[in-house]
Amino acid sequence: MRVRLILPAVTLALLPHQQAPAAGAAVITQVVEYECTAKATGERQNVDVTIQLTMPTGATAGEQLSIGWRGTYVRGSELLAPAGGLTAGTKLYAYASISDFPGLTSATGVGELGTPEAGEIIPLPSGVVPLRTTPNSAGTGTVRPAAINFGPRPTEPEIECEVLNEEALTTYPLTVTAGTGGPDDDPGGAPDDDSDPAPVNPQPTRTVTATATATAVETVEAEEDTPRDGVVRTPKGGAATGGGGEAGPDGRTFVATGLLLVLAAGAGLLLRRRRGVRSRPGSASAR
Repeated sequence: MRVRLILPAVTLALLPHQQAPAAGAAVITQVVEYECTAKATGERQNVDVTIQLTMPTGATAGEQLSIGWRGTYVRGSELLAPAGGLTAGTKLYAYASISDFPGLTSATGVGELGTPEAGEIIPLPSGVVPLRTTPNSAGTGTVRPAAINFGPRPTEPEIECEVLNEEALTTYPLTVTAGTGGPDDDPGGAPDDDSDPAPVNPQPTRTVTATATATAVETVEAEEDTPRDGVVRTPKGGAATGGGGEAGPDGRTFVATGLLLVLAAGAGLLLRRRRGVRSRPGSASAR
């Protein structure tokens, strides 16, 4: 009895580990027929893959959701590496098609692979590959398996596999609910910061006002210096301020008058001397 109880336990322990789907999650398992084409050689192969999709629960608009993808070959229809093999670091890129959902068309995931030689079976990831996408709004759509590609990068596939029996595949509904209305769901809401915002249009500083006043004063002074009736008026102390000949009485009149006075004085002095000589005794005029 003990041997019979131990052997089943050992046998179960040696079986490959299967990741259990989340509680309440819907699981879809079906065989997908692919036509795979090697881009370098154009070689084509028909491959059958049993794909298991695990649908998410509680998907919310604005948050990333994940669809579990797990694939295994149907015996006898495995994908073989083309002539020349595959580039080192080749990965599996799996897709799920989403229909009838506003603004959401697919989910994508990537799985690590080995590097098989030409003619060898290209292995599929042993674990679950999460296919991720982010819905922008609430809604309901349908999901089904889609293409799988092999290559070093998603934009550089070396093997492309397209679904042949797409219309025969079973679909499952995907439901996305609206957000909770928290701060993260309202990008246009008011900020949480209670601090006073900085003024957008601050008042002019006193420096600017003083500059404007000084300019106005200069303008008024300039207007006062400019005669309004066309007559130039002599300021006080015109001679000292550079008023010129129009600043006061003409100085040439004083100079001419002074010169006449000097000449008259000289003539009078000369006349008196002549009269004195004539009146002296013994002079020729006296005789």
